[in-house]
Amino acid sequence: MRAVLAGTTAAVLGLAGCDALGGGGPEGSSAGPARGAKPSPAPLWDSSPSSVAAVGDSITRGFDACTVLADCPEVSWATGSSAEVNSLAVRLLGAAKARTHSWNHAATGARMADVPAQMARAAAEKPQLVTVMAGANDACRNSTAAMTSVDDFRAQFQDALSTLRRTLPKTQVYVMSVPDLKRLWSQGRTNVLGKQVWKLGLCPSMLGDADALDAAATLRRDTVQKRVEAYNSVLKEVCAKDARCRFDGGAVYAFRFGTDQLSHWDWFHPSKDGQARLAEMAYRGVTAKTS
Repeated sequence: MRAVLAGTTAAVLGLAGCDALGGGGPEGSSAGPARGAKPSPAPLWDSSPSSVAAVGDSITRGFDACTVLADCPEVSWATGSSAEVNSLAVRLLGAAKARTHSWNHAATGARMADVPAQMARAAAEKPQLVTVMAGANDACRNSTAAMTSVDDFRAQFQDALSTLRRTLPKTQVYVMSVPDLKRLWSQGRTNVLGKQVWKLGLCPSMLGDADALDAAATLRRDTVQKRVEAYNSVLKEVCAKDARCRFDGGAVYAFRFGTDQLSHWDWFHPSKDGQARLAEMAYRGVTAKTS
């Protein structure tokens, strides 16, 4: 009887491996978790989504990147098809799939108040990732008094996320910061053609009287700059409350757009090269292992 029990025990241990004694299995084994153990939860952020939708303003529409005062969505940093830009959608999905699995719902002139409606249209596509880039037009008003208040901006961004979450609770959101408008002014004001285009009404709160350096003009530009910084704080804070939302950490705001990265028609919006830089920043942010 002892011999039979010993043989049976050895056979059971041999079938179970060393795990039955609390040790590890043979090197390279693919044994699963112990019985009763809970599987590791899937990560909330997927760095390789299979579809992309974009919401936002003129930057995401490629405004003034190809021709003067016109959209050029094919060079959009988010969903464009241009090989010169190599958009976020192309980098994530490949050129062929990006043509059928990416959608651009941004609109030139849009403010954050317009983003909830854009988000609703984007949600209808059921994308796995939505990019957001809005806020510049909230600061680019006829006067500093007309800028969107920080509280309204917050409520509108929260509304946009809530709109998405009502139908797509697991879709990821990547939020780009508002660019440094004062730096764009400082770069573009050296170009005579650009300043003529600015006079048509392009971001008057920052670009109006472009050569004026008096105390009133300086205060006006500083006020716009502080509002942009406040908008970026809102984007960061609201996004942080959503487990499937990532903020770019201020990467766009910190980027030092040079003349090569600015439209050679208005010297304010990104050129094709500037769009490519935005696509690169977004791709790094989306594919990073941690936010």
